[in-house]
Amino acid sequence: MTAGKGVNAKESARARFSSYERQEEFLQHIADRLGRPRQTEAPQHPYRGVPDYWREYTLDREARIELFIKNWTDLGGHALRLADMKDVRQFLQEFVQETGAQRVLVQDQPELKELDLAQAFGGAGGAEVAVWDSAASDLLGSAAQADIGIVLVDHAAAYTGTVVVQSSPQKGRSTSLLPKVFIAVIPAAVIEPNLGPILRGLDALPKEELPAGVHFITGPSRSSDIENDLTIGVHGPGIVYAVVVG
Repeated sequence: MTAGKGVNAKESARARFSSYERQEEFLQHIADRLGRPRQTEAPQHPYRGVPDYWREYTLDREARIELFIKNWTDLGGHALRLADMKDVRQFLQEFVQETGAQRVLVQDQPELKELDLAQAFGGAGGAEVAVWDSAASDLLGSAAQADIGIVLVDHAAAYTGTVVVQSSPQKGRSTSLLPKVFIAVIPAAVIEPNLGPILRGLDALPKEELPAGVHFITGPSRSSDIENDLTIGVHGPGIVYAVVVG
């Protein structure tokens, strides 16, 4: 080791030690001001996770649906309950006609494919329907220009009025994020009392089965600045519909 390198190493060591001393003095000063000894060992945590009462919290099927709809609408969303997917098709057809929507983006899901929405919206003379396809290259542009995005959600939580959408190459995040209006089709069976069962189910999945993303949507998009000026629909759809089926 050369003399220069030896000096630099010693200076570096002294600097680190000096920094450590200052840190210790700082922490001791705080402890003295608080009137208690320094905490030098990690505290014990006898309880982990949520309390038992919250883990065991449950609601029957009808109560879940009612609570979800109440909380979703309280947050500024629109909600309705329909008997089956045939009624969903009728609702979507009337909604597109009444709003004059020209471009609709639909998630690539079997339940939505069966609705034949291109035909429902009037065929060649009606709204243009694009289906998310992992092989397509222009879908982001279609999503950004879409008037309506339609997704069959994976889960919903009644306590917070939240829908949960998983994304993958076959299930684009943009379908629920970029259109002006987002319509969430929610099978009643996927509504849980709260987020706990949903998160535990995701946590139990093997690594290779985990989705690319898990997205929690609670009402219309909200943005606020440091002065608490609230704006709706800047970073996502400003109009959101929850269509509960069953």
